[in-house]
Amino acid sequence: MQQQFKTESKKLLSLMINSIYTNKEIFLRELISNASDAIDKLQFESLTNPDVKVDQDSLAISLSFDKDARTITVSDNGIGMTEEELDQNLGTIAHSGSQAFKEANAEHQGKDVDIIGQFGVGFYSAFMVSDRVRVVSRKYGADQAFAWESDGLEGYSIDPAQPGERDGQGDHGTDVVLYLRESTENDNTDQFLSEWGLKDLVRKYSNYVRHPVQMMVTKSRQKPKPEDAGDDYKPEYEDYQELETVNSMKPIWQKQRSEVEDADYNEFYKSTFHDWADPARTISFHTEGALTYDALLFVPSQAPFDLYSKDYEKGLALYSDNVLIQEKCSDLLPDYYNFVRGIVDSPDVKLNISRETLQQNSQLRAIARNVEKRIHSELQRMLKNDRSKYEDFFKNFGRGLKFGIYSSYGSKASDLADLLLFWSAKEQKLVTFKEYVDAMPEAQDKIYYASGESRELVAQTPAVKGALAHGYDVLVCTEDVDEFMFQFMRSYHVDAVAGDSEHKGTDARDIDLANVSDANLDLATEDEKKAAEQANEDNKDLLASLKDDLDGKVTDVKVAASLDEDTPATVSSEGPLSLDMERRLAEQPGAPEDAPKAQRVLMLNPKHPVFGKLQAAKDDEEKLKLYGSILYDQALLVQGLPIGDPVEFAKNVTKLM
Repeated sequence: MQQQFKTESKKLLSLMINSIYTNKEIFLRELISNASDAIDKLQFESLTNPDVKVDQDSLAISLSFDKDARTITVSDNGIGMTEEELDQNLGTIAHSGSQAFKEANAEHQGKDVDIIGQFGVGFYSAFMVSDRVRVVSRKYGADQAFAWESDGLEGYSIDPAQPGERDGQGDHGTDVVLYLRESTENDNTDQFLSEWGLKDLVRKYSNYVRHPVQMMVTKSRQKPKPEDAGDDYKPEYEDYQELETVNSMKPIWQKQRSEVEDADYNEFYKSTFHDWADPARTISFHTEGALTYDALLFVPSQAPFDLYSKDYEKGLALYSDNVLIQEKCSDLLPDYYNFVRGIVDSPDVKLNISRETLQQNSQLRAIARNVEKRIHSELQRMLKNDRSKYEDFFKNFGRGLKFGIYSSYGSKASDLADLLLFWSAKEQKLVTFKEYVDAMPEAQDKIYYASGESRELVAQTPAVKGALAHGYDVLVCTEDVDEFMFQFMRSYHVDAVAGDSEHKGTDARDIDLANVSDANLDLATEDEKKAAEQANEDNKDLLASLKDDLDGKVTDVKVAASLDEDTPATVSSEGPLSLDMERRLAEQPGAPEDAPKAQRVLMLNPKHPVFGKLQAAKDDEEKLKLYGSILYDQALLVQGLPIGDPVEFAKNVTKLM
């Protein structure tokens, strides 16, 4: 019986085939989901109708292909469809029998049934790869099977099935036969006509459909050794066909943590996310309420080689009813946790009609907030209970946590600050902000840090040596993001601590962060400050002359109060731009020649013999200029900063010699 699609249906069908789906390979996901729904409906009937007798162990989805005929067949032994249901479900675009069934039996969803379908459009994705689709179905208990057939253009036919098509006793269920179009340069349908191609699609999109997806696969085995074979016999092999279940069915993330060994989680992680090493941490949890979902997350033990490249894609695999919706849903992870891999499966997320994206971002945001909290809690536990492993983790991924504070303009500092580690110049080990604060002298009111290319170079700078000499620890920062992070972080929040009869409590407070290379930083003792003030006053003409001789290279020349006795001079900075940030900005690709410069201050040590040489040369303009230039350049070198003119520096040293 030939029937025409209505004009509106024809337009909708064309839109469906050509516009709604962006990825053609999902056609198999949709057909397997429909088959799973059909089996679920039959199972439900068997539970509610005593006349329906079903062998539960025999229920399955079958998948086969014929390369010569260019057909793919998806079969199920579910509830099947009558002639009228074929017309209603397949002849009416966007009519979802599964959705109607789900709504009518909502109280049983997730218990006795697990209906996937929602929109009544997934079936038509078959026309993205097919010239023609034939559906043969026999309703459970019916005597006759019927066949629906269409080219997806004008109309469809529904006729009694041909002999041999679902005409056996108890042969209920549905066959969907796709007649694939010929491959072209831009439309490779041949990839679906192979064992490997179909198995790959099942495992990618439908691996966790609750019913077995079975397929005849080719395997190889050794032939029996002939009795008369000689010593030089070489084993012979033969191919054979075997029915194999190609999906895993129950996903590992829906199992209780107590049911799964760590080795099983590790193997799942490595095989799913293509990593050779076990994860550093596994996070598994189930949430019920306004949104129900399962999550299985992994913190890798090694950073992927492209983690910090622009090509790296973050995101968790998003499933709905065990069916893959998005391979990498970036909305589920903040950028600073982009290294986390895993899966979120929720039957409640509202999908768009193609089941490729979501309708309501608010649902995703709610899940993402909880995922972020769980990751944060797990990292805190690792830091507290497995310090060495956490330090390994931070070596791989700490840069991203710092970038999270910078990119959020400091708004995420309260969440991420306690996860950061820095090298302690005093303790010679990695410490947290809290550990630094707990070890601070009572009079210290700031957290001091210094930036540079390496720990060794930073530790040798006059500013760090001076801070250590005065009893203050310094956090050594060697990553390019450090200085930028501190510009937005500004301070570290310390929570209030309750006291008792033996220990005094402390109030909550914010402790400022300070770069020890800041020219205005005050680390000196009262006596050192008074001596420096007097030296500045006594030598103001000398300092002014040196500033003029340096001709705009510095904004000021001062006597320093707290340099150690071995350091004749150092270069510090004033204002928001530090010396290391100036260097980092200059190193950026495409940095302009007029990149921002720090306001440099040459700080002189009045206790060093060189200062006496400067005083002796104050009336010799040429010599004073030579001394000032050499002193400034060598101070830059000690800081690990480039000097403006290496040739001039060499000439000046030669002239001095």
